[in-house]
Amino acid sequence: MRNLFVVTHPQSVHHVEGRVGGWYDTALTELGRRQAKAIATRLADLTADCSPSLTASDLLRCRETAEIIGRRLSIPARLTPDLREMSCGIAEGRPQAWLTARRLPVPEEGGLDDTGGIEGAETRRQTGTRIYRAMDEILTDPADCHIVVTHGFALTFVIAWWIGMPLENLGRVNFPVSSGSITHLAEHAFWKSRAVVTLGETDHLAGL
Repeated sequence: MRNLFVVTHPQSVHHVEGRVGGWYDTALTELGRRQAKAIATRLADLTADCSPSLTASDLLRCRETAEIIGRRLSIPARLTPDLREMSCGIAEGRPQAWLTARRLPVPEEGGLDDTGGIEGAETRRQTGTRIYRAMDEILTDPADCHIVVTHGFALTFVIAWWIGMPLENLGRVNFPVSSGSITHLAEHAFWKSRAVVTLGETDHLAGL
């Protein structure tokens, strides 16, 4: 059985400031760091029977999360820009209300190549292309257990890649989860079927 545990970074400064994330590079808050430690403890349990690899988005909020996980599990983290969140172009770092007031609705034919009228924003096609590339690279590692640290919306593309969804179908899909969640993906060794075992687990954050 091959297992992937996909972490969405916990609370970051842009969350509490109500700012657009994307590639806007903010650190974890104090609560976020406590959440990351809880994530690491949960992953230690989930990966107790394997020797996982660890790969993360290179943005600060994911990098800090991966460093905390890596210390707990005594493994190094590999960083890649391909696991970044979808870029919001000129909206990044602005108040969320600024983007909400200007973002155009997705056209009826779907959102694969839509930017919402925001200059410099990525499309789902562009985001999916780089995240699929990152995941292809991760699975060249022979480890039977992988930990991936990424972002909330980016998780959708990781799951889509896992279940073999073609890029052309990414315009309408979404797997919403909370910050600081863990999603368990598994491939059966005999049948080669791929499952979403859990989606967006957050029980480890209870009480924080």
